[in-house]
Amino acid sequence: MAVDTAQRDAVVASAIKEIAHIATLPEITLKIIQLVEDPTSTAQDLHNVIAKDPALCTRILKVVNSAFYGLPGQIGSINRAIVLLGLNAVKNIAIAASLAKLFKGGNLTPNFSARDLWLHSVAVASATKLQADKLKLGLSDEAFLSGLLHDIGVMVMLQFDRNKLVEVVNKTAEGGPNADMMANEIAIFGATHQDFGAALCEKWKFPRAFALVTGYHHRPLELPEDSRTLPAMVYVADRLAYELKEGGFKLDVAYPEINQDVLDELKLSAEDIDGIRAKLPEHVATVSAMLTT
Repeated sequence: MAVDTAQRDAVVASAIKEIAHIATLPEITLKIIQLVEDPTSTAQDLHNVIAKDPALCTRILKVVNSAFYGLPGQIGSINRAIVLLGLNAVKNIAIAASLAKLFKGGNLTPNFSARDLWLHSVAVASATKLQADKLKLGLSDEAFLSGLLHDIGVMVMLQFDRNKLVEVVNKTAEGGPNADMMANEIAIFGATHQDFGAALCEKWKFPRAFALVTGYHHRPLELPEDSRTLPAMVYVADRLAYELKEGGFKLDVAYPEINQDVLDELKLSAEDIDGIRAKLPEHVATVSAMLTT
């Protein structure tokens, strides 16, 4: 479906402005992001910011001490976590711990709840991290957070106009010729959850990689070659999560088959995907327990 770019940009800008006062990341999380992006920041600077929020401290230490990281011994302080994992990893953990709070809310319709979207996001985050580990890219934390964030645009739509989101979800759930959720989003909102998600990442001043993931996770091969890796991994993870019985929200994946061109781009074989598929349910259970607040 053809989209009027100017019209789409206006819709997206209006949505981001509208929800800015409703739901945002906690101020402390935004401070952490700014701090880590500043090349002059030190581990002590990060510790000083995190220490002001005891609840966040507790959640970060819970993540650091989970099976997810498999570190030797119990880590009892944020400083120690920063030494062992690095500034960037602790920043990503802080964002992940804060994100869980945004996905609150009961059932919007029988076909959608914020909790289902969170379950799906956790599954995609897990599958993205497993790919990063397999490919030995040194991107495990970014990969995990990319998966967690990829559908944040759906939450933007929920907060901007829940009635329109109900319309999109119900129409998509009918299946058949209406099964393409993004086509329905364009028809009803004038923009897709990819557009809303990318704009929110820019609003939050996230690193550019996350705006690319939220904006292109359904079409990673449209990006320049040097920007495709994380969006392509999330694209694959989205489809692996779709296969899970308890995978949460699934309506936005109209075509669950994994495009071979995307696997070729990532240099992942069918055997690699089978290996990730086998590990995924246990990994999702670990991550769900880790991020429960």
